[in-house]
Amino acid sequence: MTRFTLAAAQYPIDRLDGWQAYADKLTAWVEAAARGGARLALFPEYGAMELAALDSGRMGDLEGSLVTVAARLSDLCVLFEGLSKQHEMYLLAPSIPVLTSAGYVNRAHLFAPSGKVGIQDKLVMTRFEREEWFVSASGPLRLFETSLGKIGVNICYDSEFPLLARAQVEAGMELLLVPSCTDSLHGYWRVRLGTQARALEGQCYAVQSPTVGNAEWNPAVDVNCGAAGVFAPPDRGMPASGVVALGEMDKAQWLFAEVDLAKVAELRASGGVLNARHWAEQPGAQPLPPVELVDLR
Repeated sequence: MTRFTLAAAQYPIDRLDGWQAYADKLTAWVEAAARGGARLALFPEYGAMELAALDSGRMGDLEGSLVTVAARLSDLCVLFEGLSKQHEMYLLAPSIPVLTSAGYVNRAHLFAPSGKVGIQDKLVMTRFEREEWFVSASGPLRLFETSLGKIGVNICYDSEFPLLARAQVEAGMELLLVPSCTDSLHGYWRVRLGTQARALEGQCYAVQSPTVGNAEWNPAVDVNCGAAGVFAPPDRGMPASGVVALGEMDKAQWLFAEVDLAKVAELRASGGVLNARHWAEQPGAQPLPPVELVDLR
């Protein structure tokens, strides 16, 4: 299958009163994506931080919120594995802090209807993550082979560093997912422009999914700003602007769009320009980071 509908969440951080409330909320969101015909749905970076509200004594503390949310990792995985199987949909779950031997990392899970799951950790950390929150970089960079096509993930700030997506493109990536969490228009536009640039350079689709709304009770995600977007190279058969679909700024909603990954191969072979093929002509274009291929079919 090369043509399918995907859904990108503009996801609000809510103060929930228990795990069941969280499970009910995510179930309703996934059900709405399924009703819209989505075969793939993605949630934003740090969307799981609303789970910090489940410990009222620590939800206002940066370190405490990491402890509380990371403790729910197995619950989140069980929930999304079940929803993915039930709706026969690939789901990129909200990224979640995970405690490793190197400290906390920012991890996104891609759940497949087959029951398989792939993980992508954030590779380049923002100043807030490294200087105040002490969330660490991790890896490796991966590319996921799915029944829909070859899918890569760049978590938020990672999308602003072109060699990451380029390595995935050279490994065959057709669709880039960019879950994001930004607290200002400046941040939103940095990630959006990075996402659009990766679509242009790699001659592929790229999709951004942001957190939205305010959550003053959690200093990690207290302000959230953005709009979901589906982007493509501005070339023949695609919108001249490169914008396939764009959500309403700061509104909680799903953004739906149809993509056709066959167009990626067509443009790379005979587009009006051949950015993907001509990349290597740039001085200093090599070397690229290694990419681990993971089969999620």
